[in-house]
Amino acid sequence: MNSKKLWLWLGAIFIASFAVLGWLGRDIYVQAPPVPDKVVSASGATIYTRAQIEAGREVWQSLGGMEMGSVWGHGSYVAPDWGADWLHREATTMLDNWAKADRGIAYGALSPEHQAALRVRLVNDLRTNTYDAKTRTITVSDARAKAMTSVADHYAKLFSTDPDLHQLRVDYALPEKTLSNPEDRTELGAFFFWTSWASVTDRPGQAISYTSNWPHDELVGNTPAASIGMWSVASFLFLIIGIGWLVWYQARRGEDDHAVAPAHDPFAAMTPTPSMRATTKYFVTVIGLFLTQVLLGAITAHYAVEGQDFYGIAISDILPYALTRTWHTQLAVLWIATAWLATGLYVAPMLSGHEPKFQRLGVNVLWVALLVVVIGSFAGEWLGVQQKLGHGALNFWFGHMGLEYVDLGRFWAILLFAGLMIWLALVGRALWPALRTPSESRGLIGMVFVSTISIGLFFGAALTWGRHTPLSLIEYFRWWVVHLWVEGFFEVFATAVIALIFSGLGLVRARAANTAVIFSTAVFLTGGILGTLHHLYFSGTTTPVIAWGAMFSALEVVPLALLGVEALHNYRMTRAAPWVATYRWPILFFVAVSFWNLVGAGVLGFSINPPISLYYVQGLNLTPSHGHSALFGVYGMLGIGLMLFCLRTAFRDGAWSDAMLKPTFWALNIGLGAMVFLSLVPAGIYQAYQSVTKGFWYARSPAVVHSPVMETLVWMRVPGDVIFSIGAIILALFMARLLLGRGGSATKAWDTPDLIPAE
Repeated sequence: MNSKKLWLWLGAIFIASFAVLGWLGRDIYVQAPPVPDKVVSASGATIYTRAQIEAGREVWQSLGGMEMGSVWGHGSYVAPDWGADWLHREATTMLDNWAKADRGIAYGALSPEHQAALRVRLVNDLRTNTYDAKTRTITVSDARAKAMTSVADHYAKLFSTDPDLHQLRVDYALPEKTLSNPEDRTELGAFFFWTSWASVTDRPGQAISYTSNWPHDELVGNTPAASIGMWSVASFLFLIIGIGWLVWYQARRGEDDHAVAPAHDPFAAMTPTPSMRATTKYFVTVIGLFLTQVLLGAITAHYAVEGQDFYGIAISDILPYALTRTWHTQLAVLWIATAWLATGLYVAPMLSGHEPKFQRLGVNVLWVALLVVVIGSFAGEWLGVQQKLGHGALNFWFGHMGLEYVDLGRFWAILLFAGLMIWLALVGRALWPALRTPSESRGLIGMVFVSTISIGLFFGAALTWGRHTPLSLIEYFRWWVVHLWVEGFFEVFATAVIALIFSGLGLVRARAANTAVIFSTAVFLTGGILGTLHHLYFSGTTTPVIAWGAMFSALEVVPLALLGVEALHNYRMTRAAPWVATYRWPILFFVAVSFWNLVGAGVLGFSINPPISLYYVQGLNLTPSHGHSALFGVYGMLGIGLMLFCLRTAFRDGAWSDAMLKPTFWALNIGLGAMVFLSLVPAGIYQAYQSVTKGFWYARSPAVVHSPVMETLVWMRVPGDVIFSIGAIILALFMARLLLGRGGSATKAWDTPDLIPAE
C-alpha cells in the first residue's frame, strides 16, 4: 500500500473514531447519574440538597480530590475509595440497626438464616431507584437515613481532630484537622453519599447500577454484570485477531530494505542555529523537574508506611500526601512533555534548514511561560490543599482542580494551552519550508507537523468542564487529556521524529520510514482513540462504553506485539558504522522504549484493561505498576533519548561522557524494573485477591493496605528506588559536565544535513 492510500486510511480512521467517541460522549452526558435537588427520608426530612452535594465535590477537589483516596476507582491508593467506603459502612450500619431492632443483638451474632434474610432486605432497599425525575428528589427509607447520619458523623470526625480517629487518619495519610469548617465536612459527606448512591442504585429499567455494579461488594449485590464478562471475551478475541492480522501483514510484506549506512555522520557538518541552542535551557529544566519528581515520589511512597511523617519528621501539615502525590504525578507529565516540546523546537530548523525571524526570542519567551505555569500551578495547589482559597471559584481558577494529572487550576491550564499554541506556531513556521519542498522525507515531516497540531489543540480538552459539570463528563474529557494528548499524539510525534532521525542518519530509507510511520500510526490510532473508553467503564457510564472500550483497548495492544523486532532493528543500528557509536546511548534509550512498551503498556496494560479484570483491580496497585512502567518506561525513556540526541548534535565539542550515560541507562532501567516487579506488581496481585474474595472496599481498607504483607512490599521499593535515583543523579551530573566542561564552540557555517539517503 502506498503512502497516499495510507494517509487516506489514517484520515478515515481518525474521522470515524472521533465520530463514535463524540456519540458516546453525548450518551455519557445524557445518561450521567442525576444529582438531585434534594435527598429526603421517607418521613419527609431533608438530608442533603443539591447545593451541598455540589459544594461537597468542590471541597473534595480543593483537598486534593483524586490525590486523596479515589472516587469511582480513579485516584490514589492509601486512603480508601470514598464511595466504596461509604457504601460498605452504610450497609453494615443498616444491618446492625435492623438486627438490634428485630433481635436485640448485632448482625454478626445472628444465625446464617437470619443474616441472609436481612441481606435480601438490604439489597432491595439500596438498589431500588427512588429518584423522581419530575421533582428531582431521591427518597430513602428511614432506616437508610439513620445509617447515613451515622456514616456522615464518622466522616465529620475523620476530617476534624477527633482523637478517636487519629490512627485512621494516619492510616489514610490525612493531616490532622484536614477541614476546620464543620459545614465543609457536612458538604463533603453529601458528595461521598452521592458517589456511593450512584454505585449501588439500579439505572431505571435495568438491573445494573449507574457504575455497572462497581465496586465489587457482594453484601449490597454489586457483582459483575453479564455484559462485563461477555465484552471481556470479545476483547480477547479482538486481540488475537488483531495480532494474527499484523503478523500475517508483516510476513507478507517481508523484511525492510535497510539502507547502507553512509561512511560519515550526515549531521557532523551541522551547526545549531541560535534558536536550537536556546533549547538547552529546556533540557536543563527537564533534569530539574525530573529530580524533583523522584524526590517527591520517595516521600509519597513513604506515606504508605508513616501516614503523617517522613522517617519520624512530621511533615503532613506542610506537605500532606495529597500534595506530594499531586506534584509527583504532575511533574511526570511536565518534564516528559518539556523534553518533547524542546525536541520539536530543536529539530524543526534542523529539518528545514530555515531559522525564522525572532525564532530564538519565541523559544525564550515560551520557556519563561513554562516556568510561570509550573511555579504558579504548584503554588496554587499548595494554597488549595491548605484551604487558603476556599472551595469555590477562587480554588477552581487558581488552586487545586482535584483531578489526577489535570490538577492545575483553570487559569494555569489556560496559560499552558496558550503556551502550546506558541509552540505550535514556532515549530510550524520553522517546518513550513521543508513541507513545501518535495522530498522523500516530506511525508515524515508532514506527520511531525500534523502531530504538532494535535498536541497543541488536544490539551484544550482540559478546558471543557466547569465547576458543576457532571462528574462522568469530566472524566470523559479528562481522559482525552491523559490518554489522547499524552499517550496518543505525543507518541505519534515521537515516532515520526525518531524515524526522521534514523533516516537523516542514513540508517533507514526515507521512503520506507515514511510508509512505516503512517502505517504504524494508523494501526495505533485504530485502537488508541476509542481505547480511551477503557478508563470510563465504571465512571457512571453505560454498557456501550464498556463494549467499545473493551474491543478497541484490546486493539491498542496489537502494534506492541512486534516491538521485539523493532527493538532488535534499533539495536543493530548502533553497529551499522563506526561513527554511529556517537549516538549509541540515545538509540539504546529508544530500544528501552520498545521493551517497556511491550512490558508496561502491553503485558501490564492488558492485564487490567479487559472489563472483568478492571472490575476487580481498578484503584489497586496493579494500576500504578502499569502506570510507572508505561509512563516512565515508555514516555520518560523516550524523552531522555530525544534529549540526548539533541544534546549530542548541539554539543559536538562538549565534554560528552558515554562512561556516565552507561550507568545512567542501566540504573534507570534496573531501578524501574525492581520498583515494578519487586513491589508494585506483588502488591497489586495481593490486593486483587482480596478484592475478588472479600470486596473492593476491603482491598483498600487499612486491614490490607497496612497489613504486614503490604508494608513489607512498600519497603521492597527501596532497592529499586535507590538504584533509579542513582541513575537520575548521574544523568544530572552528565548534564552539568556537558554544560560546564564544554570545549570551544563550533564555528562552521550552517549546513543543512541531507535527510534523503541516496538509493
